[in-house]
Amino acid sequence: MLKPLGTTAAALLVAAGVVIPGTAAATPSAVSAGGCPVAVGSVTAGGDHRNQGVFAGTPPTAPASHILGTGVYPDGTVRVSSSMSWGDDGQSIAFVSGYSILGDGLYHASYSAGGGVIEGGIKRIGGGWGTFVALDEGLYYDKVLRYNTYGLRNDGTLFRWTIDSKGAWGNKVSAPGFAAVKAMTLISSTKTYDTFLANTRGGALYTIHIPTTAPMKPVVKQVRSKTWQGFETLIAQHCGQYGSVLLGIDRDTHTAYMYALGHASGPTTVIQSFGKVPGTFTDPVYFHWTDGNPTWKPPFGE
Repeated sequence: MLKPLGTTAAALLVAAGVVIPGTAAATPSAVSAGGCPVAVGSVTAGGDHRNQGVFAGTPPTAPASHILGTGVYPDGTVRVSSSMSWGDDGQSIAFVSGYSILGDGLYHASYSAGGGVIEGGIKRIGGGWGTFVALDEGLYYDKVLRYNTYGLRNDGTLFRWTIDSKGAWGNKVSAPGFAAVKAMTLISSTKTYDTFLANTRGGALYTIHIPTTAPMKPVVKQVRSKTWQGFETLIAQHCGQYGSVLLGIDRDTHTAYMYALGHASGPTTVIQSFGKVPGTFTDPVYFHWTDGNPTWKPPFGE
């Protein structure tokens, strides 16, 4: 299903009452990335969708969160969420779209909201998802929309599907070897590839570069060799021309840390820390809010 038209993630935060500073420099550093936002989404224990803006700075800032969709899911059922698309009508109605795993089932959420869910809800797509531990999307628009979904199974197999204009999943391909991955987040989408940033249980940080061709042959590069094992969730958002800001969430301590990530180039990649984000992160599931407009500028962090 095509994503609904909407505004940028930064504009979504503006709509929430947060002022977005100007665009950062081409390669973010702790200075130049100041003000770049990460649009953090989460599913609450009560099945609501929450919106939380976190901003790069020294220290980072996190204005008050708010509930966007109320009672989107049954209480306590969501295990994994992909990124969620959020657009609006330019006034007061938001349009949300994205995939989640509830138990063994894959579901698609599609609803409009304005102080609660107005219309729509979730639809079951199929079963067999009980062993999947991560889910995300890669989109690129060039006259036509390239729309791929990725799922990581607990045996370390990474899958990719292509979704057509009618919402049908097809062209499934896969690659083994990712059992050590703890969390992953999209940092680049182009006409010919998607790239994820992933941390491992052993503490390393890698890029996973996935060409759109088949068979699926990911290219893995180490960015850092240690100290990244504490994060169960990574959320990256475009910042400047070639970089990203990165939020790492530690679910054990309910804390989050903010970083500026330069253009990913293996061990030479510049990463600078802004430090701990104020507040606590206690919701069961976190994800990235993305722009619902297919003509938006995709991330290009690698």
